[in-house]
Amino acid sequence: MIDARASPATQAQQTAVPSSANLEINTDEIMQWIIDLRDPTKRELALLELSKKRDSVPDLPLWLWHSFGTMSALLQEVVAIYPAIMPANLTAAQSNRVCNALALMQCVASHRETRGPFLHAHIPLYLYPFLHTTKISRSFEYLRLTSLGVIGALVKTDDKEQLLVVINFLLSTEIIPLCLRIMEQGTELSKTVATFILQKILLDDTGLLYICQTYERFSHVAMILGKMVMKLTREPSVRLLKHVVRCYSRLSDNPSLTLDARVAQGGAGQNVKVRAQQALKQCLPDQLKDLTFKTLLKEDPSTMNWLRQLLTNLEIDGAILHDEELLPK
Repeated sequence: MIDARASPATQAQQTAVPSSANLEINTDEIMQWIIDLRDPTKRELALLELSKKRDSVPDLPLWLWHSFGTMSALLQEVVAIYPAIMPANLTAAQSNRVCNALALMQCVASHRETRGPFLHAHIPLYLYPFLHTTKISRSFEYLRLTSLGVIGALVKTDDKEQLLVVINFLLSTEIIPLCLRIMEQGTELSKTVATFILQKILLDDTGLLYICQTYERFSHVAMILGKMVMKLTREPSVRLLKHVVRCYSRLSDNPSLTLDARVAQGGAGQNVKVRAQQALKQCLPDQLKDLTFKTLLKEDPSTMNWLRQLLTNLEIDGAILHDEELLPK
């Protein structure tokens, strides 16, 4: 998953082993900052300090979730800026403050013991108004990106049982159309996180069946992925191409999967079954078959492997499959 707020220094903190004395001092400080979240006059500084430490304190999600009034304080920060997003007059200071609160929510959403309760409390729904925003400014982009990070943290788990609960929840909401709009209109980083979320949903059988339940859903996803491929020809990104190809590959996985489509016939509508693989084959961009992305694919052999699988599934003999520099070693 992509953490928009992480830095090399933060990553270094994760691997550092603090002394017991330092750990004790840090624990005392962190506990005081958590207490300070309940005090509106001290909350801004506490949010800032805790968000800086969130990657270096493994138990922070548990402390945040189980401490009195903490999650309510974080929700207060989220709800407090609703008036600033419509009409759109969010300031940089407001954005930074609420994003610190969202970073702590992401911390809670990523922990195996707090992910479930966080989800059952329906806290992600409070972030959807931020994902609905379309204004192009640093403040709003930062807000959308950090909100996506919370959703991304929910789906980034290897626990299949937990993941199924997360995906069933997300499918009952509007997360897919929200992600698709960001995939079409967002910055590269927002597109990458939104596409990662869609990819995780698709990789689960429940999510794949949901997307392929109707031709309309399937075609909407395929259309947005196609637009992203076109954009990638102008603005290349190895990371984004990887997620796009992985989504395409997953859509091609099941040869027996069919879509429910409605066609006009004799003045009336009629339901027909359309094979998902056939529908995907008809709309797959030529740029994924020819040598358009050769340079990017040379940098990332795993993406080339997924593309090879995609074209094999669809029985497409593209030029990219025969380039000597990209052949399997």
